[in-house]
Amino acid sequence: QVQLVESGGGSVQAGGSLRLSCAASGVTYSTYCLGWFRQAPGKEREGVAALRTWIGSTYYADSVKGRFTVSRDNAKNTLYLQMNSLKPEDTAMYYCAAVRAGCASWNRPATFNYWGQGTQVTVSS
Repeated sequence: QVQLVESGGGSVQAGGSLRLSCAASGVTYSTYCLGWFRQAPGKEREGVAALRTWIGSTYYADSVKGRFTVSRDNAKNTLYLQMNSLKPEDTAMYYCAAVRAGCASWNRPATFNYWGQGTQVTVSS
């Protein structure tokens, strides 16, 4: 059973940085797609970034390319999202997600069957 626990959210001024962590227990030796999603009030959940285990391929939404970096520490079984040059429009609840499959449809919430509880990111102008 996969369990995901996010941490690292908080409040920051525009232009600042945050690093989100997702402790992913149960993600073993099979291929998984590990994703980061966000959801702002009144908006749909949207894919931010994803990483395919074993191969290490990464995927990003256009809105975060060049500012966010997704990575994984295999020894710690932890997924990270380094967020730089944050903007007020990045304000949202951020969720970690996992599915035992590739990342062909990584930006669709319905692709994933494991979810964390979320961590809030607030960026002030």
